[in-house]
Amino acid sequence: MRPAQWEIFKRAAHGERLDNIPMAMIIDSPWIPGYCGVKHMDFFLDPDVWFDCHLKIHQEFPDVIFVPGFWMEYGMAAEPSALGAKIKFWADNTPSEYHNLFRIEDVDKIHEYEVEADAFMAMTLHRIRMQKQRVFDAGYIMPMVTARGPMCTAGFVRNTADFMLDIVDKPEQVHKLLDLCTRLIIDWLKAQHKAIGDCVEGIFILDDIVGFVNEAHYKEFCHPYLKRICDAFPKDWVKLYHNDADVEACLEYLPQAGFNVLNWGKQTDIEDVKFRVGDEITLMGNVNPLEVGVRGTVEEVRAATMDVLNKSEGERIILSVGGGTSPGMPKENIHAMLSALNDYNATRRGE
Repeated sequence: MRPAQWEIFKRAAHGERLDNIPMAMIIDSPWIPGYCGVKHMDFFLDPDVWFDCHLKIHQEFPDVIFVPGFWMEYGMAAEPSALGAKIKFWADNTPSEYHNLFRIEDVDKIHEYEVEADAFMAMTLHRIRMQKQRVFDAGYIMPMVTARGPMCTAGFVRNTADFMLDIVDKPEQVHKLLDLCTRLIIDWLKAQHKAIGDCVEGIFILDDIVGFVNEAHYKEFCHPYLKRICDAFPKDWVKLYHNDADVEACLEYLPQAGFNVLNWGKQTDIEDVKFRVGDEITLMGNVNPLEVGVRGTVEEVRAATMDVLNKSEGERIILSVGGGTSPGMPKENIHAMLSALNDYNATRRGE
């Protein structure tokens, strides 16, 4: 994103009332290669293809804030790969992760990690160092560092279904794994900050597996670790949390964890979310990403966008879809969201 866009995003994240509600979209490898007509392997491994794809999107939608912007990522491979998970790449899809912790009792046998040297973390950091000046020279910045959350990372390493059973049957070992994942994530975010430089002023945590547990389990197995991550970074940084599974059990606790922006899924209506968290957190959403964003007509997208904006009452909202930009979302539907937002902002200003 451009520096001016980041200033807008920061102000919205910290609850300032803006003249114009901004629009932001999370974009990454599930959507970008298909939109740009390139192979995933080329997107991941050819630095020119990666840069040109991001630049194309930023230039086509100059009024949309893309989060986190020029994102160095290999799907969800970085975090689990550093703990030994197998990663499989595909020509036309994001990588797959295969667990390596077959018994939760073996958590102490996982090799200690080195974020600067291990697997796709090392490769990502190298790509950041190679590409960042090119991004800066084009007039953009890289203001956020990103990571999958502790539950998500643990689920990749252990196998999510088995990990859910372990929470009930073997909680002591689960805490050991979550502690390891949390330390890894904090060190990973700090390593990205070091590689990018002083323009970093925010963290972006993605953890859908939090949406698989009840409130009691959230308080024991999720909240303390998410809070540790937020507490490891400056208080005035933007702290964005993404969970497009289910936020019913965690919603009221996220501001206490330290997050000031929530990007959530289609399951919970924005009216309900706003009622429950008030102005404690900025809501980034919540147009249905698949049934509307990908499959909907322009008219349906406009109607859904207006519904979200009206229910938000124009306060502490960043317009987005309910999650990341889904594979196949067409240009015209992004423009339809933006057009509806422009109309809403004009009415809000009394024009």
